[in-house]
Amino acid sequence: MTAERLGASTKRSVWSRIKRLALTDVGAIVRRLNAEDLEAIERILIEADFGVPATLDLTEALEDEVRRGKAKTEADLKASLRRRLIDLLASDGDPGRIATAPAGVPTILLLVGVNGVGKTTTLAKLAARLMQEGRRVVLAAADTYRAGAIAQLEAWAERLGVDCVSGAPGGDPAAVAFDAIDAAAARGTDAVLIDTAGRLHTQDDLMEELRKVTRVVARRAEGAPHETLLVLDGTVGQNAVQQGKMFREAVAPTGLIVTKLDGTARGGAVVALRRELDLPVRFVGLGEGLDDFEAFDPARFADLLLAEG
Repeated sequence: MTAERLGASTKRSVWSRIKRLALTDVGAIVRRLNAEDLEAIERILIEADFGVPATLDLTEALEDEVRRGKAKTEADLKASLRRRLIDLLASDGDPGRIATAPAGVPTILLLVGVNGVGKTTTLAKLAARLMQEGRRVVLAAADTYRAGAIAQLEAWAERLGVDCVSGAPGGDPAAVAFDAIDAAAARGTDAVLIDTAGRLHTQDDLMEELRKVTRVVARRAEGAPHETLLVLDGTVGQNAVQQGKMFREAVAPTGLIVTKLDGTARGGAVVALRRELDLPVRFVGLGEGLDDFEAFDPARFADLLLAEG
């Protein structure tokens, strides 16, 4: 996750704005951050989509460090903020490691999320990553509610040189998923990546359809789905948090993929999502290309949020 790729469109990093708007008085740290200083920092974090819980967590941590004399300079304050950001973003395990099914069973990956988050493109990027690891994949176009989604995934499959199992527009998504698992088992394929409808999180009937897909794949393959990855748009702030909460109630996500992070000006959404959904951030999407997709690194992301300039 390089600064060139993720920070290219950043107007000002979070740290630059804190320095410019909250630490203009060189005595701010010496006097232990008064209420006005803290309010300015809170405003900057809220504007960067950190959300209220993460913002309060960060500002309270900064105030505590200053009060105890552990942060006496700008550099100290920045280091303290970095440490707390990493703590908030970190999770157990390797974010980039995709689960593997028991021997003789294809690994089933389910991608869920609302319309417009880049879910179908993200599925193709994930397939390309698995292929680079030497795994053989089959794609399943189970977003049958939108004919364009089927065509889009079939085009990606052709570009990747892999099979795509699809059904008729308006057909049963669970049947497509079932057929794809059958096809993978027959061909000895390692993984099945299932694209689901970009269902609106307020529509109970569509959420129930997603639960049905989950039940069907669970009956067809031991331990399936082995990964359920929730794809969220990093540019929509608290809307993404609310979407995530609804999906978490309908299915059991194993992690988050945050898309459209081609800049860090509003990158606090990643912190908000990690904290408020209590799900690990697994991957980030940085653009439209197949290579614009990386495993999440909390330390590097914190560094980009706090970059100078």
